[in-house]
Amino acid sequence: MSNIGLTRDYVYLDHAATSPMRPTVAEVMKPFHDQVYANPSGSHRFARDARRVIDEARDNVADVIGCRPGEIVFTSGGTEGANTAVLGTIRRRGGVAVCSSAEHHAVLHCVEHVGGRVLPVTETGVIDPIALRQTLREMSDVSLVSTMAVNNEVGSITDMQEVSRAVRRVFPEAVLHTDAVQSACWMDLRDIWPNVDVLTLSAHKFGGPKGVGIMVVREGVVLEPLLFGGGQERDRRSGTHNVAGIVGTATALRLTDNERVSEIRRIGLLRSRLLDGLEAAIDCAKRTMISDTVAGIAHVCLEGLENESLLYLLDEHGICASAASACASGAMEPSHVLAAMGVPLQRSKGALRFSLGHTTTESDIDITINAVAQAATRLLQAGQRKVTAQ
Repeated sequence: MSNIGLTRDYVYLDHAATSPMRPTVAEVMKPFHDQVYANPSGSHRFARDARRVIDEARDNVADVIGCRPGEIVFTSGGTEGANTAVLGTIRRRGGVAVCSSAEHHAVLHCVEHVGGRVLPVTETGVIDPIALRQTLREMSDVSLVSTMAVNNEVGSITDMQEVSRAVRRVFPEAVLHTDAVQSACWMDLRDIWPNVDVLTLSAHKFGGPKGVGIMVVREGVVLEPLLFGGGQERDRRSGTHNVAGIVGTATALRLTDNERVSEIRRIGLLRSRLLDGLEAAIDCAKRTMISDTVAGIAHVCLEGLENESLLYLLDEHGICASAASACASGAMEPSHVLAAMGVPLQRSKGALRFSLGHTTTESDIDITINAVAQAATRLLQAGQRKVTAQ
């Protein structure tokens, strides 16, 4: 067995990419790997025990979200849920799919794939409900509108109630989907669910296992399934249930819900400490968002520097962060979210996302501020030497 990553100390500030599994979650999952391992679709007593556990998990998840247990569909993650919402609607109903230009690619690429419409966002990365309503009035046959509750790169929050009102006034029968993958830790899902028809989550974003997701589908909304087979999840998502993963997901979501208020307060203070410290230590460091963001995401741009070089130097210091951009052909590409927000290219090239979570400490923040300052100084000095040499 490889010991990679087990012997080195890291400061982990990439929770928006994946959050470490909570120890309690790992414990509750253990028996379902080697003791209660029957296929819950079977007819014998052992299988019924496994099925009962899934039903209990479904009840717990429904309670946290504020929906009915029968509206819960367990999936493989946020991508499958988002794909099902978009493709499942268009394949069932036809019509046009609409999303914002700042969506996660799991939504954005799906909408583009079906020839849908991508709408601009404000400078804060969210869709404006008034502009949305005006645009929808100019369209016909819109069957789906998808907009994320919390942006995964900059942490901006969409007013889903206002978005819902805008959509319902023009296309009352359209399916409204929200990618809530980044919401569970920072927002009460009970406040989001009443405004939408489909809501999707991913367990590993809130301390659960990878490879498990939740799709909530309002009663009466029918989506064409992506997977066909044994007819699990009421024919909405075939495939043998991941019992251990489902149990872990329900446990992680419950813990997250119980701790949300105190964690928002604690993490919010750490986020402010990080942003204030970076701006004080580095002249070219500027926070991307001033307000209306979740506590867990601190996004900054170091204008004049390259995030690829910054991340390389931060990794040498053991700092795990992100540029919040895709890697294509070996080169870092500017974030499509920042481009949609109108952030100048020269500034967005130095974008860094630090995402905090349940393992983050004050020490992590102080170490990170020092490491980023050292990295920026090193790159700036190197740039000055290069200019002098020319």
